[in-house]
Amino acid sequence: MKRAIQKRVQRGSEGFEESMSFPARKHTLRLKPGAEGCRSVAILAKGLSDENRLRILLCVSEAKKSVSGIVEELTLSQPLVSHHLKELRRALLVKVERRGPFVYYEIADARIVPILAALKDLAGDLLAARTTF
Repeated sequence: MKRAIQKRVQRGSEGFEESMSFPARKHTLRLKPGAEGCRSVAILAKGLSDENRLRILLCVSEAKKSVSGIVEELTLSQPLVSHHLKELRRALLVKVERRGPFVYYEIADARIVPILAALKDLAGDLLAARTTF
């Protein structure tokens, strides 16, 4: 089922309001300064705020992987990968599955990948348009 997305942005004395509706989930998100929704978005943004976390997210978006599989694929140290997985779990961006002595990680929601692609495009556009730092 396709999802219709509506977006409305108002600026002025009321500040910033964004409305998104996903009929398949019957969910509406409204962001206003100081709103609880901003806290949730900030937690997610913090989870995405490290290059290695982004690499790990993309790695586990392909399939469930163990810590050793992630370490091998990304050539990062095991303690570093474990630390970032802990932060990704805290931000609810990955799911954990225990099978015997092994722990496997996978991306929590497939919608994260297109969001990361959109952020990459936005970053490229903003960096290309900059004139100073």
